[in-house]
Order: sequence, then structure tokens, then C-alpha cells
Amino acid sequence: MTDIPALLQHLADRWKLGGLTPVGAGLEFSVYRALDRDGRPVALRLAQRRFDANANDPHVDTRALLRQEYAISRHLAAHDFPVAEPLELVLSPDPDAPDVLLSRYVPDDGSPLDGHALGELLARLHRLPPPPGLAPVAAEGLTTRQALLTRIRRRWEELGRHVDAWPALPPTAVARHLAALAPSHLVHLDVRSANIRRHQGRTTALLDWSNALLGDPALEFGRLAEYARHPENQLDLVALRTGYDRAGGPSPTPDGEAGPVLACRLDAALMLALVFLSEAPDPARSPAAVERVRELAALLDRTG
Repeated sequence: MTDIPALLQHLADRWKLGGLTPVGAGLEFSVYRALDRDGRPVALRLAQRRFDANANDPHVDTRALLRQEYAISRHLAAHDFPVAEPLELVLSPDPDAPDVLLSRYVPDDGSPLDGHALGELLARLHRLPPPPGLAPVAAEGLTTRQALLTRIRRRWEELGRHVDAWPALPPTAVARHLAALAPSHLVHLDVRSANIRRHQGRTTALLDWSNALLGDPALEFGRLAEYARHPENQLDLVALRTGYDRAGGPSPTPDGEAGPVLACRLDAALMLALVFLSEAPDPARSPAAVERVRELAALLDRTG
């Protein structure tokens, strides 16, 4: 069992950091803030375990996720895209010890998000070339379409373990709608307030690239449409779409009721339902989240 405080102290000594303070934690990672030898703030992203599992993702390789975070954020920083610039990735030789990513710390002033500016930023992201040779962890070694279909089916079955009398997934509707996606752009797929650092409303860093894929902007907008239903994500979908189109995204913002976007919305809704049922249980929100999955599946079936 790794002594996390001792590991953190060792790294703080190695990097000559002071004022190490925890600032956040998620399912797989904890984040600490510190000051480097010149008094500049840095962040340490620490994997809590080498491997993990949850209702949405039964096989999580935290090392692969940190490597991806380093590669994508380094690539985007070189294109002057706002990210937490990575400084060093430390991979432990001990299989039981966690890996750590050291990055620049980006402050946040807590201001409301500027939806137009965020849409413009996403248009810019989707126009940028993806990192050379990127094989997204979330793709699980498959094409984007195959990965989406696989995880929708898997998460649908997992939801059935939590919900009585859960119906079968419409047999062909999802695959048919996903076939219209064109996998060519880097999409973030976790754009929400918690992953956005800002100053006076404008994004100064887009964090956490664990969910990234190479795909169609419809993927991004399917996820955004479902996230926007939850106030804590602070997403103004109308403003965001306006900003995206005004900035000349690689394609006009897809219609939220069109087949490809509906399939991507189902993907997002399934993830959220399992979060509220299992990963972060919320009895007040889970019934509506489950019903949302039913609604989208039925709509997909009708438009198939």
C-alpha cells in the first residue's frame, strides 16, 4: 500500500514545491495545488489507483489517462489553446504506486461562463489538428463509431441491473444513427463548469481530457445538450451554439433532434443515469435521469 503523503512530500522535495494543498478529487484522481521555487502556482494530478472500475467504465487504466492528458494538453498548449500546460509526467516503477502529472495551475475567478466565448473556443478546438498518433483511451482500441456503439450497449445493460423491468435497447436504431458520424476532429466530451477555468467569464483553461475522442462535432453537441439540462454545469446551449457558428466551426452546429446527435445524447444520458444511480448516488435525481434515457431511446427508435 502506497503512503500517499510520503509520496507527495518526496515529489514536493524533488520539484522544490511549497504550500502543498488538496484542491479537488474525482473518481480516479486527486488534485493538489503548490508553489514552485519561483512562487508560481502548479498543480499535481495524482492517480488514486493504478487501475479502477465503475458502473460506466469497468476497466480504467489511470496511467493511460495521465499519458493522454499530458499528450493532448502539451499539443494544444503548443497551438496556444487554453489548457493547464503540462510540465512533467512521473510514472512510478512500483505497480502499486500512483502516477503523477505536474502542470501549471490555472486560477479561476468563479465568474459566470460566457457561453458565446465558450462556443467560439470549441469551434477553434474542432478546427485544430489532433495530436499525431493519438489513440484515445475512451475508444478502447476501436473506431469511434464502434466504441460508441459498444459502450452504449454495455451501459444500457448495466442500467438494467439497477432498474426493474428495463427494456431491450432498440436493436438497430443506435447503430444506424451512429453511422452518419464522421470521425475526424478532437472532441473533449466533458465540457462543463467543473472542467473550465475562467476569468471574467472567458475560458482560461479547458481541463480533463479523459473522455476525449476523435469524432464528429455532433458528439460534442450531443454531450453538451444533455449537460445543459443540469444547472450546475452552467451551459447556455443557445449562446454556445451561436458562438460556435459565428466563429466558423468545421460544420454548423448539428440539430439536437437529428439522428446522429440523438445517438450521442443517448450516450451522455446513459452515463449520467449511471452516475446518479451508482457512482455518485442521488435518489432525488436518478429517476429523472433514467426516464431521460427512455425518452431518448424511444425518440431514436421513432426517427430510425
